[in-house]
Amino acid sequence: MNAALPTTADRTPPPARAPATPAAANAAAASFAALTASLDYLDAQGIEQVRQAYRFADEAHLGQLRSSGEPYITHPIAVATQCAAWKLDAQALMAALLHDAMEDCGITKPELIERFGAPVAELVDGLTKLDKLQFNTREESQAESFRKMLLAMARDVRVILIKLADRSHNMRTMGDMPRSKWARISKETLDIYAPIAHRLGLNVTYRELQELAFQHLMPWRHGVLAKAVAKARSRRRDLVQKVQQEVEAAFANAGMKVRIAGREKTLYSIYRKMDDKHLSFAQVNDIYGFRVIVNSVTECYTALGVLHQLYKPVPGRFKDHIAIAKANGYQSLHTTLVGPSNINIEFQMRTDAMHVVAESGVAAHWLYKANHPDSATTDRMGTQWLQSLLDIQQETRDASEFWDHVKVDLFPDAVYVFTPKGQIMALPRGATVVDFAYAIHSNVGDRTVAARVNGEQAPLRTELHNGDVIEVITAPVSAPNPAWLGFVRTGRARSKIRHHLKSRAQTESEELGEKLLTQAVRAEGIEALPEHDPDGQPVWDKLLRFSGNRTRAELMTDIGLGKRIASIVAKRLKVLVTEGGARTDPLLMTRERYTAHESVSQGGVLIDGSENASVQFARCCRPVPGDEIVGYLGRGEGLFVHTADCATAKRLQYKDSERFIAVAWSDEPVRTFETGIVITVNNGKGVLARVAAALAASEVDITHMDMGQEEAQDASDLRFVVAVRDRTHLEQALRNLKRTPAVLRAVRAMPAPYQAAAGAG
Repeated sequence: MNAALPTTADRTPPPARAPATPAAANAAAASFAALTASLDYLDAQGIEQVRQAYRFADEAHLGQLRSSGEPYITHPIAVATQCAAWKLDAQALMAALLHDAMEDCGITKPELIERFGAPVAELVDGLTKLDKLQFNTREESQAESFRKMLLAMARDVRVILIKLADRSHNMRTMGDMPRSKWARISKETLDIYAPIAHRLGLNVTYRELQELAFQHLMPWRHGVLAKAVAKARSRRRDLVQKVQQEVEAAFANAGMKVRIAGREKTLYSIYRKMDDKHLSFAQVNDIYGFRVIVNSVTECYTALGVLHQLYKPVPGRFKDHIAIAKANGYQSLHTTLVGPSNINIEFQMRTDAMHVVAESGVAAHWLYKANHPDSATTDRMGTQWLQSLLDIQQETRDASEFWDHVKVDLFPDAVYVFTPKGQIMALPRGATVVDFAYAIHSNVGDRTVAARVNGEQAPLRTELHNGDVIEVITAPVSAPNPAWLGFVRTGRARSKIRHHLKSRAQTESEELGEKLLTQAVRAEGIEALPEHDPDGQPVWDKLLRFSGNRTRAELMTDIGLGKRIASIVAKRLKVLVTEGGARTDPLLMTRERYTAHESVSQGGVLIDGSENASVQFARCCRPVPGDEIVGYLGRGEGLFVHTADCATAKRLQYKDSERFIAVAWSDEPVRTFETGIVITVNNGKGVLARVAAALAASEVDITHMDMGQEEAQDASDLRFVVAVRDRTHLEQALRNLKRTPAVLRAVRAMPAPYQAAAGAG
């Protein structure tokens, strides 16, 4: 997506200045009069505040013109008029009138705080920040722009409502802009603003933005479709009137008072359907629909029965969004019926309250409050998603990652699933068990080990479907698996997993780095690292200036990841400590260097299998406890453990000996370790089962198996990756395999000489 965020290019950059004419003043006054006529829901004080904001904005924009030649103030007035249609409060209307004042007129935030109060100034500042952002060709800048926009709207939903009103008016008047800007602004509208409007339930704005963007992005296709729909409308006018008369008669016979309104698919939705399903215009047969507004939820279902008695329903096309509302608060019953001449017609049944939410989404909060001032306000639809943006931001400092997490949540398709207690949860289409677990709570997601879907055990990557009942099984010692990132769909799950993995890797790398530096300074004759307290801080400050790190923890992490060599840092630390008057211990230096492995230049590390992300076991040789091992600090990759006789390790040691450290196995490893074995068998029935049984009898877990691609022969090699406790356990398993009928040979897989890189294989 190469769309750009809003810039001053959406207006006249920079806004032209011209002498004010009587005609321009009259035009501005007339448009403001139209705005004040729609402010009857505000009290006298609110109307006066809006009037003051208008006077201030009018003066600030005096002499500025839009591309059309109109006074620039007509644009803020139009934005405020749209906000007034949503019944937004006086603060939002004031911000709408002032939203370009800081950007174009040099008005400062302190001035706005003094004149109109901090809340209005914050709204204007949020909108101005959005307008100042601009895409470069670089992806990082693009992602940073998205993040700033989304976080501004997450903190106060009025920011995005004003921004959507601003974008709507810019799109309506795009014909006055240079044609060279049409494609960029239209694509940005389709990619960013229309999905956000849909996510917040602003369906009228959503459809209008799509239509205007389609009209200016693909004017020829829009024109062709518009003519085709106009022809179809004239051909089917009698049919639509007949259906409406029959439906009205059916409800009159049932004694139900309803409002029926015809509805036509937008040109963009017709185009998308034709494009997605490879249909011609003649094959799109559900262009027309009807909306039935009733008085109560019960009448919605009664109306459904009346319609199903009148026309036959199309199987599989009934959706109950009342019992299970959409994530943005939308509620309606949908059914598709076969009308006269076998034309499919969609009907939607909803109440008045549902209709307000369906059309205005998150703005229904203010609409409802304006119409029912004495009653409790409704919840703001979409605020859960807005809050999730802040949650993701807290865990994702990288802007491109943040956008990766968020953009999947802008797509409207959803599946509705149930917890074992019957709670309904909405997830994006394609979501998995792990997405569900993180939707419940981040701790549940982090501790997930297994799941049951509809009572049956299921893999964690299982894709969920409407109506599934999911039970998540957790374990206190479990942690997120990096492989989960390959199949999760929600931004929340992705950001939580990445945050946990990064935190764990950083903590473990920091601990490893401290251990390495401690042993390296001992080899320089210093008993221990300087204390991390006021007395030791001057030494650490000098060392950090030398290394270029910001904090002590960052330095330790870099050493643990192999970005810095512990022995070099230790030598510098020795100089700094001796400058402070401390003395080195020659006996300690001699003992440490004498006991260190002769081919390594840094201290040793004990390996017990609990190191997780900070220590990786090379796949080329797959070491297990009992093997003689060496450690290689890859640049920024952490510590790789190889067997001492591994050809890859020997090649690296020849090239990069200073990056090798002494490593040894702990006396009591805490888990099993993977290694490879090759079993040559006589082909025959049941051979694989006998081999698997022999491994199971030896208490060996099979984690991977490869039979190769060649055709079956009398003798074949089976390659397994198995998990064993240590070398003794592996040798016992190989002996048991050799005693198994049909097994000709069973050996440990050894690496091919001269692998490409550490850890490869």
